Amino acid sequence: MARRAQPSSPQPAVNNCAAPNMKSSEKLLRPRHTPAGRIAPDGARSFVPNLAKVSRSSPVRLAAPVSKSERTIAREAPGIRLTFDRATMHSKKVTPMKPWNQITHYAGFDWARDHHLLVILDQQGQIVADFQFEHSVEGWKSFRDKTAAFSNLAVAIETSQGAAVDQLLQYGYTVYPVNPAAAASYRQRKAPSGTKTDHLDGWSLADALRVDGHGWKALQPLDELSCELRLLCRDEVALIEQRTLLVNQLQQALVEYYPAALEAFEDWVNPSTWEFVLQFPTPEALVKAGKRRWEKFLHTHRLWRSETVEKRLAIFSQADQFKASAPITKAKSQLALSLCKLLRALQQQLDQYRQQIEALFTRHPDHDLFGSLPGAKTVLAPRLLAAIGTDPSRYTTFQVLQCFAGTAPVSFESGQIHKAKVRWACDKFLRHTVHLWADCFRRASAWGQTYYRKKRQDGMSHACAIRCLGQRLLKIVFRMISDKKPYDAELHARNQQKHGSWVLALVEKTAAQTGE
Repeated sequence: MARRAQPSSPQPAVNNCAAPNMKSSEKLLRPRHTPAGRIAPDGARSFVPNLAKVSRSSPVRLAAPVSKSERTIAREAPGIRLTFDRATMHSKKVTPMKPWNQITHYAGFDWARDHHLLVILDQQGQIVADFQFEHSVEGWKSFRDKTAAFSNLAVAIETSQGAAVDQLLQYGYTVYPVNPAAAASYRQRKAPSGTKTDHLDGWSLADALRVDGHGWKALQPLDELSCELRLLCRDEVALIEQRTLLVNQLQQALVEYYPAALEAFEDWVNPSTWEFVLQFPTPEALVKAGKRRWEKFLHTHRLWRSETVEKRLAIFSQADQFKASAPITKAKSQLALSLCKLLRALQQQLDQYRQQIEALFTRHPDHDLFGSLPGAKTVLAPRLLAAIGTDPSRYTTFQVLQCFAGTAPVSFESGQIHKAKVRWACDKFLRHTVHLWADCFRRASAWGQTYYRKKRQDGMSHACAIRCLGQRLLKIVFRMISDKKPYDAELHARNQQKHGSWVLALVEKTAAQTGE
């Protein structure tokens, strides 16, 4: 039985459409399966009403067949939906993308790891070129030679990052990224039977670009400084995830043979814990070392705390009373030593990444803009800059930015049915960064903490409350990058008072109760 929408819903459904001229009172829903598809991760499409109807064409082959080899699925293909929105490094000289009214030919680029396939259509939908080339120096040279006759060429490709996109942007082609879900819908429109071939993929992308491309937005290359900062921040997060994986493996190894070490220390991301295992690899070695070496280790690594030192020394003295058998101890201690050495080396690389990121962030012209955000500090401020960027035209409206970050829910309305669910199709790196920042922001801002507590009192989980707070913060960030002005807490407080914000009323009430 269909449910009616609850009037006391903690978060109303928001607009999920990237419409630049949308009224704030409207609720335009983006269907799950439409010809326009979803928003491409690195190139938001603008909304264009009353799309011009273009007659659908049939795939016309060339007069002379082009020899092609059977392709295998690239290793990247099965996970393309889950890839992060990773920008690629481009040259300093940014070639402006050609406007849509100058495009005369439309190419569908079906990419793979070692070779690619291209189908080019004219304005009538006839295939004028269809060829495959290797991902090599010779292959890309032949690509440029064969496309030289089409000076006003636009390329649709089922990704927004990677080596193929990098090459296309370096050579000045106008690139339109297509979301994999949208690409699958375009292919199904051409072949409802479920047929899938490389030629069909390329042809469906090319024809989709020809028919619907006037409502899409071309991929704009970043400047060199922003691009390098984005890549470093994303790679740093990937290395942190790798460190977490190694720490989990280390803890599991210690569970099997060295429970005293796990009992003595809680934070195994701290490098001092890895040094403890390296100095005392087994319970026997720990007990044999004696109290003086234990105390020296705690002082050297700044772990001496009056409230924990007695407990730790007691655990060290009894470490060999509960241990594994000799074979397990020998095998797992070797694994633990190997993991600690890997973690030590990985941490050195993470420290270097952090130094480079902070140096680039300091040099960036928008350093003061993102550095003014409460709670961001030196770690999250560069990530926010790298993930969001400083060009508001990429998002058109703050609602689009919220959709990119995954804070805006996905709405479904049909008759008396009103539903909203979490948005999973978004930029994962941006969503992760905004989540961390919102959690830090509530600790650094009175109104942020009040807003969070109110959402928790309404029955929301911690993650949902943080997501709602991130939704509000992204609206502020969009205004900041639009006006090029840093965050001003007093200005925000005046705006809250002007609009009669319930958050400000709760903040004042809480301050009066606590006497602050």
